[in-house]
Amino acid sequence: MMDRKEISEKLKAIIEPYSQDSSQFEGLSEQTDLLRDLKINSAHLVDIILDTEDEFNIEIDNDTAENMHTLEDVLNVIEQRVSS
Repeated sequence: MMDRKEISEKLKAIIEPYSQDSSQFEGLSEQTDLLRDLKINSAHLVDIILDTEDEFNIEIDNDTAENMHTLEDVLNVIEQRVSS
């Protein structure tokens, strides 16, 4: 099973191409807000979720996706899905 750091590294690789603010991306933390801080638009957020589902072989339902605002939110969802 992957640890949080491994998941985080894979997630960063997924997010990076969609980030519109490279300086914010460099300072990425679990509190980073994907839409506000990284300037990712909602269409790209859907792409990130789809890429995340593929990368980790998990399913993320719409209700869960709507509550994924920060990097920490996404990591928590991935950890929960991967371990179950």
